[in-house]
Amino acid sequence: MIFNKKAIEDTDDGHNVEVIDQQNRPLAVLPKRVVHRQLLMHRSVQVIVTSPDKKIYLQKRNSNKQFFPGRWDISARTHPIAGEATFDAAIRALKNELDITVEHPLLIKEFPPSPETGFEHVSIYAVHKNTQPIIPNKDTVAEGYYYSQEELTCLIKEFKELLTPNLVILWESGLLSEI
Repeated sequence: MIFNKKAIEDTDDGHNVEVIDQQNRPLAVLPKRVVHRQLLMHRSVQVIVTSPDKKIYLQKRNSNKQFFPGRWDISARTHPIAGEATFDAAIRALKNELDITVEHPLLIKEFPPSPETGFEHVSIYAVHKNTQPIIPNKDTVAEGYYYSQEELTCLIKEFKELLTPNLVILWESGLLSEI
């Protein structure tokens, strides 16, 4: 693949991500906005935070988000910066979005890139039995709340339009009930 370096540098999105192939091997580095606009395969990281009583923390996305503003989503999510390991991206997302420091999030699942994942190779990490206070970063997260399995099921069945498609897919895959 050949990319115009000058065009890449001139974009207003300073967060560069790696474009990958179907086997999760890096091919190029482009701004995240370009990667999303061109539907190129890339990596994303999502983190599920649970309380000691197994409730799942959901964040309500800030209204200034490009995709699904104001909708409820998984605890934390990000795209690894070019060259960054998904493990390190998970730690960064937790600190930047929820102001919690975790040394060892657990990788629990990976999904290959597909139209359903937005062409993202998704690495899902978990933080079990979190006891740290969560302080949402108001620049990215409007608010957050720990939901029980029953409450989450109600949200999915009755208020799907308030949720990100990603959260619905994770619930439908059974992953959120296994936590």
